[in-house]
Amino acid sequence: MKKNVALVLGSGGARGVAHIGVINELLNQGYNITSISGTSMGALVGGIYATGNLKVFEDWMCSLNKLDVFNLVDFTLSLNGLIKGNKILKEMKEMILDRDIETLPIPFVAVATDIINGKEILLNEGSLYDAIRASISIPTVFLPFNYNGMKLVDGGILNPIPVNRVKRHKDDILIVVNLGSDKEYLDIDLKEDKVNTDKKHNKYISKIQDTINNIIPENKTDKIGYYNLLNETTSLMIQKVSELTLEKYKPDVLIEIPRDAFGTYEFYKSKEIIELGVRETKEALKKL
Repeated sequence: MKKNVALVLGSGGARGVAHIGVINELLNQGYNITSISGTSMGALVGGIYATGNLKVFEDWMCSLNKLDVFNLVDFTLSLNGLIKGNKILKEMKEMILDRDIETLPIPFVAVATDIINGKEILLNEGSLYDAIRASISIPTVFLPFNYNGMKLVDGGILNPIPVNRVKRHKDDILIVVNLGSDKEYLDIDLKEDKVNTDKKHNKYISKIQDTINNIIPENKTDKIGYYNLLNETTSLMIQKVSELTLEKYKPDVLIEIPRDAFGTYEFYKSKEIIELGVRETKEALKKL
């Protein structure tokens, strides 16, 4: 008999690709995912899984190199954010058609933040991609998403690990994935050749990334940069909120992805990140 799971997928940038490995390993070990709640990348991966197309998404993510990831970024000159976020969703919609959340075979809810009113917003009906776009809107990076008169940003601001939002069923197992763990990270060795972009492209992309990181203001004694400062501040805040959440809501299984394992935007390392998810899931399930 399969063991039913209420799965909670946390926020954490590119580390969220590890959710793919988590889901794959749970299914491999005979678990049955009966409901999902997710924030930011947790909403993206959880939502795609609920459509039944996770393998398509996984194959696509693993095919991306650094240049591909960069080409999916639609920059904009705005005080509200650097990235529109339309290009990546357009690409995904061509692979996996949009669906209304209430028609999904698995109960799913994405969490976003109403930045104007300071409220947590639960997205459990309507367009799946609208819910994903709202939940992944990292402040200062993505433009806020206009939704029913609200300006929505990353759900991780208020609820990075939405344990209290997942639908529970009788005798299910509550499994939570925390992408901001202080756990020590051990490198993944895939023992295969990695796909590299041309050195010229890598140099060009790195130069642009450095420019973004060091944007206003920067002086000789402060090398952290405006956007890095904001991102690190937000990340630290989310980490502390996550710790408090896990203290209050004790999961049956906690899968911990080290916070220092991968950078927020290192989506071109998807193979390694997915394997990390598999490894940490195997380790966590041994304790059950």
